[in-house]
Amino acid sequence: MSFLKRSLSLFGVLFFINVANGCSQTSTGNFFSTSSAVGYTAAAADTTIPAQTFPDPSDVLYKSLILPGWGQVVNKQTWKVPIVYGLLAGLTGYSIYLTKKYHDYRAAFYNINDQTPDDERFGPTPGYLQNGNLSSLQSNRDFFRNRRDFIYVTIALAYGLNVIDAYVFAHLRSFDVSEDLSLRTTLKPNVLAHTSPGFTLQVQLFNKQK
Repeated sequence: MSFLKRSLSLFGVLFFINVANGCSQTSTGNFFSTSSAVGYTAAAADTTIPAQTFPDPSDVLYKSLILPGWGQVVNKQTWKVPIVYGLLAGLTGYSIYLTKKYHDYRAAFYNINDQTPDDERFGPTPGYLQNGNLSSLQSNRDFFRNRRDFIYVTIALAYGLNVIDAYVFAHLRSFDVSEDLSLRTTLKPNVLAHTSPGFTLQVQLFNKQK
């Protein structure tokens, strides 16, 4: 169980690193404003770098589904590929170990049980289980089977997180939250026909002049 917790924690850290790295990409110099009941209005100016300079998130998504790590390569995050494959390989190896143990205990329980035919349906009894207690064999058989099934679920989750990581980063690359941004606010009266008087607050983000 500790191995599983470490694996999930590792992928969680990887995902948050991805969000931080995506937010640090410098690509836009746009501004925005929001609207509310007191008269906020929205506006936008597009000074972004052309979208074709960035990978298409949908394309990254499909590539990650086809082959784990492909989306990270497209996003130019090749350092994540060993982490993705290390996690998947570790979970897969653990599931193989659990499957073998489950098969051993299943065979031993079936062969030693007086209520089952003496046909070694699941194979011969492993030597280290020849003198096993029937109740203990059953308990261990169920434990390894349940743990193996749970690891199968975590493998699927790790595969899905690999896809989400690549897809989210592909979206975040187009956002600019770099240190050279500045904030400008303006407040002006807003009087329109058939509406109540109010004020408009406009918030603008722009690149500092160097």
